[in-house]
Amino acid sequence: MSLLRNVLLALSLALLPIAACLTLAPSAAEAQQPPSAPDYERWDVVAKRATDAIAAQRASTSAFESLREQLAEWRDVFVGAQNINSNAIATLEAQLRALGPAPTDGESEEAPGIINQRKSLNDQLAKLREPVKEAELAYSKADEMIKSVDRIVRERQTEELLERGPSPLNPVNWSEGASALSSSFQRVRGEVADKIAGEAGRADLIKRLPVAVLLALVGMVLLLRGRFWAEFLVRIVRPQAATSARWLISFLISLGEVIVPFIGFMILIKALELGGIVGTHGAALLNILKSSLLIFLCARWLAMRCFPRRSEDRLPLALEPDDRRAGRLYGGALGLIIGVFHFVYNVGNNSGWSAEARVVVLFPITVAASLLLVRVSRLLSKHSMASGLGDQDEASEETYRSWLARLLSKLLIAIAVVAPILAAFGYNKASSGLLMPSLLSLMMLAALLILQGLIVEIYILASRGRDGAGEDLLPMLLGFIMVLASVPVFALIWGARVADLSELWVSFRRGVTLGEMTISPSVFITFAIVFAVGFAVTRLLQGTLRTSLLPKTKIDTGGRDAIVSGVGYVGIFLAALIGVTSAGIDLSSLAIVAGALSVGIGFGLQNIVSNFVSGIILLIERPISQGDWIEVNGQHGTVREISVRSTRIETFDRSDLIIPNADLVSGTVTNYTKGSTVGRLIVNVGVAYGTDTKWVEDILREIASAHPMVLMNPAPTIIFKGIGTDSFNFEIRAILRDVNWIMNVLSDMNHEIAARFAKEGIEMPYQQRDIWLRNPETLSGALGGAAKREESQQASQTLQPDQAEGRPKGDPQRVESGDGGEGAGGADR
Repeated sequence: MSLLRNVLLALSLALLPIAACLTLAPSAAEAQQPPSAPDYERWDVVAKRATDAIAAQRASTSAFESLREQLAEWRDVFVGAQNINSNAIATLEAQLRALGPAPTDGESEEAPGIINQRKSLNDQLAKLREPVKEAELAYSKADEMIKSVDRIVRERQTEELLERGPSPLNPVNWSEGASALSSSFQRVRGEVADKIAGEAGRADLIKRLPVAVLLALVGMVLLLRGRFWAEFLVRIVRPQAATSARWLISFLISLGEVIVPFIGFMILIKALELGGIVGTHGAALLNILKSSLLIFLCARWLAMRCFPRRSEDRLPLALEPDDRRAGRLYGGALGLIIGVFHFVYNVGNNSGWSAEARVVVLFPITVAASLLLVRVSRLLSKHSMASGLGDQDEASEETYRSWLARLLSKLLIAIAVVAPILAAFGYNKASSGLLMPSLLSLMMLAALLILQGLIVEIYILASRGRDGAGEDLLPMLLGFIMVLASVPVFALIWGARVADLSELWVSFRRGVTLGEMTISPSVFITFAIVFAVGFAVTRLLQGTLRTSLLPKTKIDTGGRDAIVSGVGYVGIFLAALIGVTSAGIDLSSLAIVAGALSVGIGFGLQNIVSNFVSGIILLIERPISQGDWIEVNGQHGTVREISVRSTRIETFDRSDLIIPNADLVSGTVTNYTKGSTVGRLIVNVGVAYGTDTKWVEDILREIASAHPMVLMNPAPTIIFKGIGTDSFNFEIRAILRDVNWIMNVLSDMNHEIAARFAKEGIEMPYQQRDIWLRNPETLSGALGGAAKREESQQASQTLQPDQAEGRPKGDPQRVESGDGGEGAGGADR
């Protein structure tokens, strides 16, 4: 592929990627129409010619490309011919399957009628398959010839890149370059002089001169001032902190920076043509200059978008104002370098420059481009360092982006060093093949960066300016798809042929063959569509059951959820099965592979399978249902969801407890609300010693019976459990109509008990503890002498209330304390 096609392709994709991809395909009028049906006589002629050309390898590269196009057309014909008689073949195969397999040795023979029918079906099937086999054989031959042609062309391209030519540093070649440039422009100047020299030409020029001058002035004004007018409109439409709508409008207006100057140049060319002073060589020169100017304008526009003047704009790169100003300068200069290279390269081809002249003229352009690449790499390095200093929440994403920018910066420096060295040593095609695609790839990356921002702004506008909309999944996914779509363009820029991409597309459509099963995009798309439809129907049926049908039945909530979940599992399974059948995937061909992997899968997935089966058991047997209050492994909570692998339980502190279904089936589970919400409440009550126990019992029974949640049948029971160390202990045992309210009822009863006891004068118990002091003299501190010890013993005897028991003086002393706090604490310690 020529450099011109690469440049125009990259520039077109920078603005309209889809339109550029469409321009790669030849028009219907230009393409040769393939034969409608296989004509094997014509095919034999084409195949013989292709075989001879491949064997000799003497044809030019363009001839091989033309031959490849013919072979590709024939291959497409043979692909279509492989589907001949497909319906009839399928019918006969179905009839043979209905007859069953033919008997083998040792089995009873079939009836004569069956044998004759089987033979007739096989004969018909063989006759119908004959053209299919012939088309398959021709297809394989054409496919191998295409691969051979591609191999020859790639080898020639590699040889051209590694071919060594004249060095631009050789002073002998410098005069060749100067004379080539001079001769090209002298030829154009001579054409202009010849046009003006004749009287007829001069008279015609004078006649058209006013209109030509007017057009030339208009063209010059648009060419020189059009960009500034577009920038002025952008500043008017998009003020500081502009909305997404204004941003999109200003983005469209900014395209005028390319369109208006280019229109001005086209008007200028029209003025020159109208003046009649442009000859054949001049017209070719202007045509090349038109493409070069378009390259420069697009590169400058990309630089203006990637390095905006105002900090309020959406900044694609994290750079300071001075760095952005330098980026705009370098971007425009790179566009100028690419345009000049394109102009000189094509002028040399049209003028028939020698290899020495070509390398001498292009070498200064290569050096200038390398120096600019070094400058751009420094800007990318600054961006990578600035983006790597982001917030901690975005550390991973920013680190990845900064790593990419840092890697690109190092690659640009390497290219800037290697390309001039290759050109200096005579490897001019390798130098151009490395440098120019790198510059075009930079332009493509800039275009992708700008289009990514455009997608984000459109999404923000569609979501009505919602905060954080630019970080949603959809714009990121669209940007990723856009990057994938640009991969073929990068391949074309770096020297890939359109035929290579078309061959990859053919291989992709052909699919991958696994045994007797072929997985192709059509198979996958068919399966995806059928499964998506089945999945949608399943969800629709589940929604109808959940909201319309099941609420009208007497089935409880858990049963309704179990039915809806079961319908979902069955629907998804059927959707997958129907999708596989509709796609034509033969699962029997995977039986051997599945059998070989079944043992390993069984050991590796035994827990998952166990939980899956347990989930089905839970849905069918329903020992627990959604909304039940259960206890598992000491954890209490409410069942919120029973899924295929686990069950989600919401505890009373509002945290989620994920329990594998196998634990619920094989373990011990307490269900407090299974079948009924009735449950028992126990309230412990203690009163002080000496309180009338019958009186307390009557009060507690009255309190329990008065609560609205307590059932009267059976009636609440009051139990005098016994005499404790500090109090008389009672229990209220009451049956509640809804055990889910047990804590509320407990709180209500405790409030009522405290109020009634205070009103009736019933004393609450308090802890009583005996404190024994083994060495009471230590309480008096470090007091010396017998007098102090005697005072301490007297104090100890004063505290001792039970001298009558005859306890020795050396025994621990006891102090009864009615303090329920400090005394208890002392005993505990």
